[in-house]
Amino acid sequence: MQQMVNGLSRWAGHSSSWLLLFISALGLIGAALYFQYGMGLEPCIMCIYQRTAMVGIMLSGLLVALFNTLPTRMIGFAGWGISSGWGWLLAREHVDILHAPNPFFANCEIVPNYPDWAPLHEWLPAMFEAKGDCLEDGWRYLDKGMAEWMVIIFAIYFVVCITFLIIRLAGSRRF
Repeated sequence: MQQMVNGLSRWAGHSSSWLLLFISALGLIGAALYFQYGMGLEPCIMCIYQRTAMVGIMLSGLLVALFNTLPTRMIGFAGWGISSGWGWLLAREHVDILHAPNPFFANCEIVPNYPDWAPLHEWLPAMFEAKGDCLEDGWRYLDKGMAEWMVIIFAIYFVVCITFLIIRLAGSRRF
């Protein structure tokens, strides 16, 4: 057991694990863009916010994959954990909107509420502009809609982040 913890701890500190994090998040963003442009499923504001959280995970992985130092790993773990936790909360809120008993009162904004200093929907409208309806739930796989899958995906990212953080702290004298 200790050998496994030590091995995972070493791997959590290696650039390849962070590159895998980056590639997995990039793949999910690519899938989202395929759903949007290839399948014509317009993203709603909640989808765009979840996409932003996935970009946070992706950038956290890229940072440490490129610059693997103690400070960047600390920033990487923080960014990964915050982004995956925030994404999970957003996905849960989206599921709640979809399953609200009275959909008339369950609505969401049309224009993203990004900070004035980072209007992503204006800088990259092809990626961050919301044109869809939060109540649209047409795509389904294994009887789950997109928002429900995102709850699962963000939960996995969060659990893996916390697990690797604990293993890294337990299995190494240095973070």
